[in-house]
Amino acid sequence: VSDQKPLGCWSVKHGQIITCPVVCNFETGEYIAVHDDKVLRIWKNKDVNLDKVFKATLSADVYRIHSLPHGGPVVLFKGGGVRTLDVLLEAPQQEIENVISDEVIKWSEAFTEGQQPVLIFATEKDGDFFVYVQKLKMNSLHKYKLEQHELSKPLSFTAHIKNQVVTLLCLYSNDSVYKVLIPLHQNTEEEEQILSKSLLLNLSVSGSVLKGTSLVVLDKDHIAVLGSLALSGEESKECLTIWNTKFQTLQTSKELPLGTSGQLWCYEEKFFFTHGKVLTVIMYKCETSSLAAAVGKLKDSQTSDVSSFVNWNTLGDEELVVSFQSQQSVALKSESKMTLRSKRNAVAKVQPDTLSVGQLLLNLKDASTTVFEDELRQLVSKAQMPDFQATIGCVVTALINRCKTNPKYYPRNFLLQIVQTRDLSYSLCPDLMAVALEKKDVHLLQTCLQRFPDIPEEITYTCLKVFLSISEAYLQRIDVNLESVICYIDIEFNNKEVKTEIVENGFNAELEQDIWNTKITKETHLMADGEFCPVGPQKAALLNAVLHSAYSETFLLPHLKNLPAQQAVLFLRYLYYLYVKCSEKINTTLPGIRSPTINQIMDWMCLLLDAHFTVMVMLPEAKQLLSNLHKFVRAQVRFYSELNKIEGSLRELQRLNHQKDSQTYSIEVLELI
Repeated sequence: VSDQKPLGCWSVKHGQIITCPVVCNFETGEYIAVHDDKVLRIWKNKDVNLDKVFKATLSADVYRIHSLPHGGPVVLFKGGGVRTLDVLLEAPQQEIENVISDEVIKWSEAFTEGQQPVLIFATEKDGDFFVYVQKLKMNSLHKYKLEQHELSKPLSFTAHIKNQVVTLLCLYSNDSVYKVLIPLHQNTEEEEQILSKSLLLNLSVSGSVLKGTSLVVLDKDHIAVLGSLALSGEESKECLTIWNTKFQTLQTSKELPLGTSGQLWCYEEKFFFTHGKVLTVIMYKCETSSLAAAVGKLKDSQTSDVSSFVNWNTLGDEELVVSFQSQQSVALKSESKMTLRSKRNAVAKVQPDTLSVGQLLLNLKDASTTVFEDELRQLVSKAQMPDFQATIGCVVTALINRCKTNPKYYPRNFLLQIVQTRDLSYSLCPDLMAVALEKKDVHLLQTCLQRFPDIPEEITYTCLKVFLSISEAYLQRIDVNLESVICYIDIEFNNKEVKTEIVENGFNAELEQDIWNTKITKETHLMADGEFCPVGPQKAALLNAVLHSAYSETFLLPHLKNLPAQQAVLFLRYLYYLYVKCSEKINTTLPGIRSPTINQIMDWMCLLLDAHFTVMVMLPEAKQLLSNLHKFVRAQVRFYSELNKIEGSLRELQRLNHQKDSQTYSIEVLELI
């Protein structure tokens, strides 16, 4: 989420509707979806087209699929029937019993208790609410009726299980939260029991009432409620609130002015909710409940003005802010041992050491350049300090802000050293690459492209445009990392003629020309036809860094269409050169460190042609290039087609090769049929 990049996207056909949330099967790594109520689809990341993935049409409408980490997916049907996915796939058309009559399911959740999957769902009929508890392995189902409440009804449910007891929390329309206890062990055969409820919390603060729409349980003493807070004499405002149920107090709240969908999710100490058009992810940390913390009187000199749950506010000074790309994301307390970069970013703002770093950077704001850099170098050298990565992000941001205020100041070597030796990301220092582009610091840009996992497509495109526009003479005077090109590039800058003798994965230019009855007038090829690299080694190394950068085709393509035609042709020539080079190798892999892969080359070639095909066709200088590319690809398709015909024989040869004794000399004659 912090990288703001879609990892996968799948669509159903026009007219089809996905009718329940898609889930992931933790055991197999597959996605499971239901469209049009009855059609089940199962696929993996590598699948592209949903029409070609596994499909099963069921006999009854599905309400929800729940995925358990160790129990496999569980399917709940609208009639109240429950099946595990494995049992369902054995006979998709099996009859599903109708457990509930004329009742509508309002909420459901699945849990694992004692290695046994348990499904709980709530239904409504004519104003009455019922709760069902289904234990799948024992095939037992218990039905309960919720005690009625005058003039109010349940709006939202949540539950958790501990010590074989289900604690069901119900958010009612009278702005209160009630608790219901349901024991899992039931010996009675009574068809329907009445569940009594007890008041857990009134959602009111100083006369103001929270009209809740969704709630989640954080721990035994805290819940989070999403809703609208109606202040006296003012318009109600949507907000996220955290309540202490033990002491009946509002722990903290955050106004959400852009509005929400009314839904709140909680997973692994993170909130998920929509704010305007943005998915917001907020991390939190539950502290031990105490009366002092509940009333906001907890004395702690190191964490003054910081909520025991959440620090909603980022640091005041612009150069100290370390945030996600999403403007709505905020930092919260969490555990110290974190590996996810997005977590480390967020934690930075509330830890005492980071706050002291922020104060230090504020004190250095007006210091001389020498003192400023010396202090920052000392700060960077403290490798064992907590939240070190986020601290480095603060240091880089401080350097960049000084560059903005003083155009003559640019600590190139210091910045390069930090990027090369520290685990940074674009979201930690978003202005770094913008300043490097302004200064045309191609070495720093190359390093960022190689090391940052979350560079926006617009920045990637801008780097590509800058690299293609810089002259070869200028690049020869500056330092560029050539590790990715030095092992394969043909450094030759004259029109030296070389005979075409190499057969590249079955491709020979002379044979290909003969096939199409085109008379060969020369047996030589110049640099322009792909024999030599069309760019110098420095520019090739920079372009390789672009090829390695992660991107989403949807976001990159609109920018790529703005690439000038001459630069697009030059880039395509280089990609064609790499394609030919890869094809010379049996394993289609270029030697060297961080060399482009055949998939990266092909993907960028397709992207470039998609963005500029009309222009390429019209440009006279691109005509020969497109012709050569077409012939080369056609020859490779023909070659691999021939290989496919003898695939069975090749496998048999491989099998026989494994069986024979390598110490015995023999001559074998094998006939390929």
